[in-house]
Amino acid sequence: MIKTLLENFSPENNAVVWLICAFMLAFIIAHQTFPTILYVAKTKHLMDEPDSRSLHSNKTPTLGGIGIFFSLIVVMTIVGAFLNTKVLLLVMGALTILFFLGLKDDLTVLSAKKKFFGQLFAALLLIVFTDTRIIGFSSILDVNTLPYWVSIGFTLFVYILIINAYNLIDGVDGLAGTIALCVSGIFVYLFVKAQDLSLATIAIALCGALIAFLRLNFSKDKKIFMGDTGSMIVGFLLAFFTISFINMAQVDETSSYYRASPALAFALLFYPLIDTLRIFFIRIVIHKSNPFKADKNHIHHKFIKTGYSHLATTLLICGISVLIVAIAFNLLHLDLNTQIVCLLMYGSILYALPFLLKK
Repeated sequence: MIKTLLENFSPENNAVVWLICAFMLAFIIAHQTFPTILYVAKTKHLMDEPDSRSLHSNKTPTLGGIGIFFSLIVVMTIVGAFLNTKVLLLVMGALTILFFLGLKDDLTVLSAKKKFFGQLFAALLLIVFTDTRIIGFSSILDVNTLPYWVSIGFTLFVYILIINAYNLIDGVDGLAGTIALCVSGIFVYLFVKAQDLSLATIAIALCGALIAFLRLNFSKDKKIFMGDTGSMIVGFLLAFFTISFINMAQVDETSSYYRASPALAFALLFYPLIDTLRIFFIRIVIHKSNPFKADKNHIHHKFIKTGYSHLATTLLICGISVLIVAIAFNLLHLDLNTQIVCLLMYGSILYALPFLLKK
């Protein structure tokens, strides 16, 4: 009976039930895993020591990424038999590489060079073996199609940019997790609309794992950080979702996002990308220092200095991010260059408003 049921079961015909099950499975696994991680981290003293840059004053475990990784791998393993096995296996392989790199960085220290090459290798796995890459600029600067190797090189650059931009915003309680949760939720909608259930399943599984993580990330007595393990895994998946979305739109001329996918992708990741560009400008041009030297000039640091709490900062930034995406969806009828110019204008204004209101 079970064999017959499995042979005749089609996720595509039961997409809503399938996605709910994937979400619940990821949430339950992560929820049950985090207490063990907390116990081990505290018993073995695997804690983050507050320093001059820290916005927290207590020692805190930084191994939240383990729970996120474990729940994602279990979900993808279970659903792999029903969906696009090739994509799922390659995503699992890339995540495993980043997991061990991040874990080593959280437990000891890993050089930036090794992390960089690990990220490159993980991204190349998916780009080459699935041919999921940014094909062109969708008429930005009058460039439609890029040569194959230029396309691969540019896609690699986007992967590295998004992964590290996401890592840089992990500085306030709940911020990185909530941003990723909002973005992943929107990608679930986009992938379901594109009828790609494999990507929708990974995105909704990430949502489930992040909700379980955020419950503890916001906690006072059981707090845990995602650490480099979590930020690399989540950042990599957000980059993979972004590039997959752009690729699907660019190869399908009937898609609603055929000419608008780059602007919409930019809107989805507006905060981490614009904050990274702003930080690099301040460090290089104003302070004339190493662009990779950590400081407290991020937008979320400015919110805290202005008087907003960690929770208020997270809610404000995530609320503005969702509003930016909502506006972007309503500007799809404009040409791509106009969409990007408008995005830069209204995005900058919206992020300046909380400072003006506080004053």
